[in-house]
Amino acid sequence: MGVIVVGAGIAGVACARELVSRGVDVRVLERSHSVGGRLGVHRHDGRPADTGAAYFTVDDDGFGAQVRHWEEKGVARQWTDRLAVFTGTSPAGTTQGPMRWAAPAGLRGLVADLAEGLTVELEREVATVGPGPVVDGQRADAAVVAMPDPQAQRLLDPGSPAAAAVQGRDWNPVLSLVAGYPVRTWPDLPAAFVNDHPTLSLLADDGLRRGDGAPVLVAHSTAPVARRHDADPQAAAPVMTAAVRELLDLDNDPVWTHVHRWRFAAPAAPREAAFHLGDDGIALAGDGWGTPKVQTAYLSGARLGRGLAERLG
Repeated sequence: MGVIVVGAGIAGVACARELVSRGVDVRVLERSHSVGGRLGVHRHDGRPADTGAAYFTVDDDGFGAQVRHWEEKGVARQWTDRLAVFTGTSPAGTTQGPMRWAAPAGLRGLVADLAEGLTVELEREVATVGPGPVVDGQRADAAVVAMPDPQAQRLLDPGSPAAAAVQGRDWNPVLSLVAGYPVRTWPDLPAAFVNDHPTLSLLADDGLRRGDGAPVLVAHSTAPVARRHDADPQAAAPVMTAAVRELLDLDNDPVWTHVHRWRFAAPAAPREAAFHLGDDGIALAGDGWGTPKVQTAYLSGARLGRGLAERLG
C-alpha cells in the first residue's frame, strides 16, 4: 500500500524523499498547483518574489549538507548576515547574526528540487485522514499530514491521537506585500526587522535577495493587520505601502502591488517534539514541530521519514 503524504511543502517532500531513499513507496498529495507550501512565490511579468519565508538559516549538519547541494546546483545562495533594525519608524542600527540564505528563483525552488523523481499529485485536495490509516477512503501503510495544525485538524478524525496533538494551538497570520517601484531610491537594505510598529514586522529588498537588483520590496504585516484584512487582503496594500514609504523615507509610490494572505503563517509558541508518529500510523510534521523556521520544517519531515521507514521495516 505504501505511504501517503498529504501536503507538498518542504516538510512533506523531505519526508517523502527520505522514505523513497529507503525503498518505501510514497505518493504525495497537494491541493495547490505547485509544490512549496508556505515557501510561496509571486510572479510579476515572469519575475519571482518570495511571499512566504524571507530567508533561511543553517545550524544543523544534516540540513547543511542539503544546502550545499542546493548551492552547488545554483538553487540557493548566501545573502547576508546583517539586517537593519527599526524600532517603530526610527532606525535602530543593524544586527549581525547567522548567514541568511536566499534562492535566485524563489525559495519554492528548494522544494521543487527535493520533489524531483517523487510521485506528486497536484491539485488533489484531501478531505479526510482517518483510522486505518485511510486517506479519502484509500488504505495506506501510514499517512503523513504535513501542514499547519489548524489545517491538519480539519482532515483528522476527531478521536485520533494526531487530532489531539494539534488541537488548541494558536497560529499567527501574516500578509505579505510585494511592491514594484519605477526605480530604486532606497539605500542598500538587504532586510530589516521592524519592531513595535503597528503595521509592519519585516521588510526585505527582493532585488538584493534575488541578486538581480530589481526595484522590488517585500513587506510582512503584523498579525493584527492580517486579522483585520483577512476577508480582503488586497485592501491592506495602501496602509502597508504607506508604512513602507514612511519607514524608508521614499519619494515615490509603487507602480504595482500584490498582497498574499498567510492565515497560518507561524505557530504562536514552539514545540519540543520534532514530529508526531502515532501507533495508528498517522503522522504529523512541519515547522510547527520545533521553532518555526525553514530548517525546522525540513528536519521535521526528514526525521519523520527516517523513523517511519524504520517502523515499516
